[in-house]
Amino acid sequence: MARCFSLVILWTSLIYSNVCSAESVLKKEASNMLENERNSINIFQNVADSVVNVSNMRKAQSLMDMSGTEVESGMGSGFVWDKLGYIVTNFHVVDGGDSYVITFKDDKKQYRAKLVGADPKKDIAVLKLSESPKNLVPIVPGESKPLLVGQKTLAIGNPLGFDHTLTTGIVSALDRSIRGYAGVSISGMIQTDASINPGNSGGALLDSQGKLIGINTMIFNGAGSSSSAGLGFAIPVDTVKSVVPQLIQYGKVIRPGLGVVVLEDYYAARFGLHEGVMLKYVDPKGPAAKIGLKGITRSRLGEFFIGDIIIAIDNNAVKSYDDLFTIIDKYKIGETVKIKYIRDNKEKTAVIKLVQI
Repeated sequence: MARCFSLVILWTSLIYSNVCSAESVLKKEASNMLENERNSINIFQNVADSVVNVSNMRKAQSLMDMSGTEVESGMGSGFVWDKLGYIVTNFHVVDGGDSYVITFKDDKKQYRAKLVGADPKKDIAVLKLSESPKNLVPIVPGESKPLLVGQKTLAIGNPLGFDHTLTTGIVSALDRSIRGYAGVSISGMIQTDASINPGNSGGALLDSQGKLIGINTMIFNGAGSSSSAGLGFAIPVDTVKSVVPQLIQYGKVIRPGLGVVVLEDYYAARFGLHEGVMLKYVDPKGPAAKIGLKGITRSRLGEFFIGDIIIAIDNNAVKSYDDLFTIIDKYKIGETVKIKYIRDNKEKTAVIKLVQI
């Protein structure tokens, strides 16, 4: 009996010794790490559960299955916005989808989600989980205004299908204006050299505190390849914090506008217009109509008459629809602007009050 008791004590001592030895090795390895390495490890461990994989599902009909079978048509990343189950991602990740599947780190279950709202012009979309995991971990938003070139950046996403991948880099440049998915420029973009590849879209760009500073959105590669080349761009978090609450509440972004529809640039070129934007349609109840602006008209004989051509707003030159959208987007609903336009080859000016569109 005493011998058995001695063996138990010996066995327990060996286990305790092995545990202590393992802990000692881990502490030694940790002490040998650089501070930058420990920072990256801590951020990944703290934020990875907030980053998700987003699958864009579409129904594919066949003669044998008229009801339609769901197939994955695209995949990207996203992150948990709050405890209510809202997921933020890029619009181009969810565009055209019939339904969406969300997966979390170390969770084999697939969670269904529906589209709540989207802003194509800022390439931001919000999904809502139909069912949530027991423990949702929202990401912590930071600020993009205080960012400085040279700051550390960390990108977490699902590049090329490899889930929850961490890459690191720096803020390479700030306030870039890059043409986005909807064909208009997104201003204030963050440029980073943290490796971003297809599948990273919609994922989180973080600072050294693990706070969200942007949504990884696109990459540029001079060779024409879709692979990363050290030129990644992220939508600034200040834009995200402005857009997401509106998408959750209204399903869209409430913007200031003139109450007009602009002729597409490539159609305007057929009229010989290469600078300025031609008004295609003027809402009769909108502010543009109140000051007498006119869109394209057509006679009974089928002859077209060109609309007014806006060439400047508050001394800011308007050469394309991209210019018009970028300029107007900086104002608030209810503010007034001075418009310079051309009618019958004569330059005119007018003051207009921006309204909600």
